[in-house]
Amino acid sequence: MRAVRWVVMLAISYPILLLAVGALFLLATWLPMALRSLPLSLPILCLAAGYGLSFTSLIRLTTAPLGGSSLGERANELIVVIALMGAGLRLDRRFGLKRWASAWRLLLVAMPLTIVGLLLLGHFALGFGWPASLLLAAALAPTDPVLAADVQTGPPGAGDDGETRFGLTAEAGLNDGLALPFILLALTLQKGTVSYGQWMAADLVGDLLIGLVTGLVVGRSVGVLLFKLPAMKLSDTGDGLAAIGATLLCYAITTLLHGNGFVAVFVSAIAIRSTAPEDQFHVTMAEFASQVERVLVMLILLILGWGLGSGLLRSITPMAIAVALGLIFVLRPAAAMLGFVGSGKTRLSRILMAFFGIRGIGTLYYLQYAFNRQAFAERDEIWAVCATAITASVILHGILSTPAMAHADATRDRLAKQPEEDVAAAGQPGAGTTE
Repeated sequence: MRAVRWVVMLAISYPILLLAVGALFLLATWLPMALRSLPLSLPILCLAAGYGLSFTSLIRLTTAPLGGSSLGERANELIVVIALMGAGLRLDRRFGLKRWASAWRLLLVAMPLTIVGLLLLGHFALGFGWPASLLLAAALAPTDPVLAADVQTGPPGAGDDGETRFGLTAEAGLNDGLALPFILLALTLQKGTVSYGQWMAADLVGDLLIGLVTGLVVGRSVGVLLFKLPAMKLSDTGDGLAAIGATLLCYAITTLLHGNGFVAVFVSAIAIRSTAPEDQFHVTMAEFASQVERVLVMLILLILGWGLGSGLLRSITPMAIAVALGLIFVLRPAAAMLGFVGSGKTRLSRILMAFFGIRGIGTLYYLQYAFNRQAFAERDEIWAVCATAITASVILHGILSTPAMAHADATRDRLAKQPEEDVAAAGQPGAGTTE
């Protein structure tokens, strides 16, 4: 019944509901084009609109829209997995340890350092218990694959768009899956039944391996169905709905096998992309996934904005604000810059990858996942810190992403036009690498 009440949450008539949904679809189509040349983003407007609606009687939620509904958890889960499929399909750079060096540094150095930093801040600065501190750290550490679209690579076949966009896209595709084991560890710590050996073997290594293998097998199989069948290739239909089908199929199979579904979906997208990589159907699938994701994101951010004006921040404190802003301005950038020591990447590329560690829908999902399974005394405080971090990220990164990435793209194009010897003579750090 709680889920039903959450669905029927608009205290307005059915025609008005249809009007609102229709307007939402049209805005999802038109606003990205209208905002293209402005230092604004669709998430900023949705968040602001939801916040404004919280002071009206148009929306009256009967339950907590963010923390008390399994339907809300599933909605955010769906958005994340669709975003992961879209991110994987957009990557033109072939998989490889050296070719993906930027992603490995962000995933294996920057993200663990961010988790450790937030863990210590949660315990010593905010006074949380260790399980709650770990939950806060694991929920906020990953870069979001949903709201980071403005700093990620372009459509399939457009090139990898330089080191900055590639690194942020690959990181966002994998770090949600790597954060999940630490969410599970926080839950087991809260229960008081943790066995670190069992967690390492099952939740960390085991789940990741199942996710990797399942994603590869499903991705290869779907790739054959799409591009390799002699007479009935699914790509001949031109229907981008195949991307959603592949996403749900892979995620469901991996979940049934008790594997890491986020890793599986991203790996499957990479495997599908490597099958007939020049086929234009990849563009169709990526665009359809992006359209579905965009509509769902608008709805979730409207609800989040409503929550901001309806008590979600009631437990916020000056120290909590400092931790949230410290993550964006200090902790994530410092951790990423440490990860790029000795990498040879250009200074601009390192700075941009360090700064644009965007927080968003993934954080909402992890908090809902945890709070729907285990009670935490620090629940309201965790929500307040995370909501503050997401809001600050949406506004700050939303305003800066367009000019910053335009500068990075222009720099990359300029360096690409220079003869190789001129670049070396100019003393560019990491000569030969692009922004």
